Amino acid sequence: MSSEILIDLCNLRFNYHNRPEVLKGLNLKVTSDHRLGLVGANGTGKTTVLSIIMGLLKPTSGTVEIFGKLRKTEADFREVRPKLGFVFQDANDQLFSPTVADDIAFGPLNLGASRKQADDIVKEVLDSLGLSGFGPRVTYGLSGGERKLVALGTALALKPRLLILDEPTTFLDEKSVARLEAIINNSTLPVLIVSHDHDFLDRVTTKKVRLLDGIIEGQQ
Repeated sequence: MSSEILIDLCNLRFNYHNRPEVLKGLNLKVTSDHRLGLVGANGTGKTTVLSIIMGLLKPTSGTVEIFGKLRKTEADFREVRPKLGFVFQDANDQLFSPTVADDIAFGPLNLGASRKQADDIVKEVLDSLGLSGFGPRVTYGLSGGERKLVALGTALALKPRLLILDEPTTFLDEKSVARLEAIINNSTLPVLIVSHDHDFLDRVTTKKVRLLDGIIEGQQ
């Protein structure tokens, strides 16, 4: 099957108010046949790039193309967000419902699924994550690794075309990292991962690029 360009960022520039430019003409393509790792030092703008992809920040110039269409307005990004399975660095920023099942069902219900359909999705997702039976559990009572997996589950429940993970190994012990690694490697979804954990990226991605001085290192 031929490769498809899922995200195409072209000549992006961005600066926060009254601060120097963070992005200085960045170009980045995310394709359907790659598991892409984005690396770079603190403050280089990696999370800024993810925020622009999700439509949470607007570049000062340049274009954002997702799934073959330019995305400019809030309506444009609202259309694609369910298909961009974004998982926050801190799972507590993503989980807000009383139980695990409620958190995972929220997205499908919000998109028009019936209660029965949402319940089926919850079971399917929990089984795939090795969390069978966790549905009634209170989310805040889970371990950090379990909360991270549930946050991933909320993204998977939307049947995304791409997973986007921001520092997924932060706060996780070795056992939880190994579980997350296995889940990513057993998935058929393309993935964009921002991480400082180079060893983890070596095990779960097929390509790494570095954000340096506002551009992708080596781009012309």
